[in-house]
Amino acid sequence: MSDNQNAQRNDPEKRKLSMTLGLGFALGVAAFGISDAFISDNDAAVSVGGDEQPSSEFTCSMHPQIRQPETGACPLCGMDLITATSGGGSELEPNMVSLSERARSLAKLRTTLVHRRGDAATQLRLLGNIQPDESSLKTVTAWTSGRIDRLKVRVTGESVKAGQSIATLYSPEVFAAHQDLTVAKQQVERLKGASGTARRSADAALKAAREPLRLLGVPETELRRLETQTVPTRAVSIRSPFSGTVIERLASEGAYVQTGTPLYRVAKLDRLWVQLDAYESDLARIKVGQNVELIVDAIPGEVFQGKVRFIDPTLDSQRRTARVRVVVSNQDGRLRPGMFVEGRVDAQIEASGLPAPMVIPTTAPLLTGRRAIVYVETRKGSDFRYESRVVRLGPRLGDMYPVIAGLSEGERVVTRGAFVLDADLQIRGGKSMMASVDDQVTGVWDGIIDITPATRKQLAPVVRRYLEIQDALAHDSLEKAKVAAEKLPTAISKVKVSIGSPAWTAWAPLRDDIDAHGLSISSATSFESARQGFELLSASIRRVLEQFGNPLDKPLKLAHCPMAAGSEGASWVQQSDDIENAYFGSSMYRCGVFVEEVAPASYLKSDLSNPR
Repeated sequence: MSDNQNAQRNDPEKRKLSMTLGLGFALGVAAFGISDAFISDNDAAVSVGGDEQPSSEFTCSMHPQIRQPETGACPLCGMDLITATSGGGSELEPNMVSLSERARSLAKLRTTLVHRRGDAATQLRLLGNIQPDESSLKTVTAWTSGRIDRLKVRVTGESVKAGQSIATLYSPEVFAAHQDLTVAKQQVERLKGASGTARRSADAALKAAREPLRLLGVPETELRRLETQTVPTRAVSIRSPFSGTVIERLASEGAYVQTGTPLYRVAKLDRLWVQLDAYESDLARIKVGQNVELIVDAIPGEVFQGKVRFIDPTLDSQRRTARVRVVVSNQDGRLRPGMFVEGRVDAQIEASGLPAPMVIPTTAPLLTGRRAIVYVETRKGSDFRYESRVVRLGPRLGDMYPVIAGLSEGERVVTRGAFVLDADLQIRGGKSMMASVDDQVTGVWDGIIDITPATRKQLAPVVRRYLEIQDALAHDSLEKAKVAAEKLPTAISKVKVSIGSPAWTAWAPLRDDIDAHGLSISSATSFESARQGFELLSASIRRVLEQFGNPLDKPLKLAHCPMAAGSEGASWVQQSDDIENAYFGSSMYRCGVFVEEVAPASYLKSDLSNPR
């Protein structure tokens, strides 16, 4: 046993990986139940022109995706590479598996048509908080100027009734006016037995003394009480004209206030507003009058019901959200302003005016973090072919997933046995779910590749075609993007790298991926599928800039949009000094930030897993 194999044997992580792959292969064989028949049928399907001499490559028994022209150590685990032979005329793509009808039957594969469902309901999850009903908000103000002597309601949360005295204050104006009223009242009392002219004069003086107090805002009941007093009052009461709960105290004892100064804010809490934030992409599926289930963290295990009463006509330009108002009853007082709430809205697709979504069963996709892979079935002659394809899915709808991009209506996807197909593809070194672009590159050819300026210039046409695709998608031109993608194979063919060199080791997988992603764009039938291919193509172009440097004579810019790829964020490369978002086009043309600028012949350095 070699030193490399000993190292692998003593490394628990590598030993664990080896056991996992071995178990996956065993499960695949067990699932087929026909290992010999399956392998022979599969070999027959992928081998075309069997009379030709097979070309030798070297691979790793633990990592069959590794393919090198010379023997040596596996760049992933360090084990010695072994010889791998393949038919020289294979017509199968690296992401395709072929089965005969007998092998398909023994494998017990099940497929279903990709179709549209207009009755599908998406459950939107919106987050927000509870606020008082603005229509019940009232403000208690000072009806005269003066100094607050005493606050009878000292804390927020207290309930008040209409007419309740909530504060007293000393007002020089009220004191002077009350003094004039007292003198006028005494004068009327003294002139009760006088002549009519004198009594009428005294009554007129009393009436005139009342008017300043009325103008100061003294209520009529308070005015009658003041008339009965013989000594001018120093403290007047401030009474609340409203019933409700004090949600904000604005006054403090000893403070001087002017007429109209707010003292308290009062609201009724028997009915509340729930303000939910909805992303602009969800607004088309939300209508006034829809029922909303409200989940409150502070009251676990209970679901409150409400209705959408208002949708904000404006959008927050920073957060890209609009407020959705839900009115909820709170007669028992358990809900409190400020509580966090999760709202769940069952939004019918057909009611929103949007086209019915394409859906697939939840058993169809193989989920690997951000990626979802399905196997699409086609038939050629008597054989069945299964192509692994990356798709983008929407939120789960019960036992279905809506397909946003990657599939077309009428295609057939595998709903049972997809893992077995993927295991076979991985064993043969194909592009399975376990061998994405990043899987093949990261940790294998890490760091820059030392190449000559002439070799770097050969990459310029590839980058230019990519920039043409980026510009076309940013300007909503699907046809121009497809034309540029069709030119990628010609640009790729102009890159000449010595086989076996470090540059070849790095370029070979990138070349295949760029070609495959370009093909997905050139054959796209919608912007969604084209932009999905563009996201994968951008990852490969970023790797080119990381390892080989910028081949153009002008600087390139790496941009990132946190809203792209289903709000998970995606990056792209462009030349323009202003953001040109290829993932949204005219709908969000300037959404994004620049992460880094790459000068000619310089290398990209940004950490793409954590963009700024």
